[in-house]
Amino acid sequence: MLSFKMRGLAAMVLASVIATPLSAQEPGTLVVSEWGYGAEKLQEFLYKPFEKQFNAKVVIESGNNPDRLNKLKIRGGVDVIWLTDAFSQQGIDAGAFAEIDAALLPNLADLYDIAKAPQGEKFGPGYTVGRYGIIYDSAKVSAPITSWKDLWREEFKGKVAMPGFNTTSGPMTVIVAGDRVGVDAFANPDAAFASLAELKPNIVKTYNSGSELVNLFSTGEVIVGALQDFAVPAIQAAIPTAKWAPLDEGNFVIFNTMNIAAKSENKDLAHAFINFRLDPKVQKDLAIAVGDGVVNKKVELTPEEAKSAAYGAEAIASLRKPDYRKLLDAKEDWSKRWNLIFGQ
Repeated sequence: MLSFKMRGLAAMVLASVIATPLSAQEPGTLVVSEWGYGAEKLQEFLYKPFEKQFNAKVVIESGNNPDRLNKLKIRGGVDVIWLTDAFSQQGIDAGAFAEIDAALLPNLADLYDIAKAPQGEKFGPGYTVGRYGIIYDSAKVSAPITSWKDLWREEFKGKVAMPGFNTTSGPMTVIVAGDRVGVDAFANPDAAFASLAELKPNIVKTYNSGSELVNLFSTGEVIVGALQDFAVPAIQAAIPTAKWAPLDEGNFVIFNTMNIAAKSENKDLAHAFINFRLDPKVQKDLAIAVGDGVVNKKVELTPEEAKSAAYGAEAIASLRKPDYRKLLDAKEDWSKRWNLIFGQ
């Protein structure tokens, strides 16, 4: 048994360790799983400042949503994973994430309510908000696009591209097709997919990455695209007459979320990283550098800085939030129906 003197010494050592700030401790390694998009700017405005402030080393694993999620579930080795909300819902269902301790995320209080816990209080926040909508070459259409229904215009035969079914936003097109004929796609998939089949003559390509769509616009193969807005700046750089369409029915909201892997051994550092990513300065820097849609209410942007993303309480409140639980439940049936129309 420890003597009273030894117990007191042990308590002093423990207290000193707890009181030592992260910046004074041995460097910790944090593995972040993300897409690899905007890597140079992320290093400049996120990773390097975080490493300096927290005396840490950030290691990046990059790839698409499904591959990275599968790797996390199978072999672990990741601390924080960035996913679109459609795929983070799959991770939640699979028990792949640790619960978030909101007390360790003081910046959470400054987020728009819709971004604080988009998939439940136990799971990670949205750190950037995106939109699923339409872009078109205004020099090659007879009239501006103002509705999702315009995708079905006869003049667009063989000139439209939309995301494939297994992308984040692909299944939302089924909801749009149902809306066009006045039905809930979940309740009446027969009518929704009949409407979608009527769109087929206009579709020249179902794409799987934003870069594919940029190339299709650049070569003139398409003049209209349904897309997530992160690809808008690249398309407008290639086609100056390309315009984002303000849609009567509204755009769908897509959050990029941050979650901590259930198997992570660095959960405190992971929480510190998530909080840092929500910091208003980091949010603003990356909004300007890569066009991220900010979720922190304290961030102020000029119209020019915010031109490619949803910005402000009114714009964010107007976005339509898909029910990912319903989408996942319908996925198998919808996938088969989709493939009957568009093929694999």
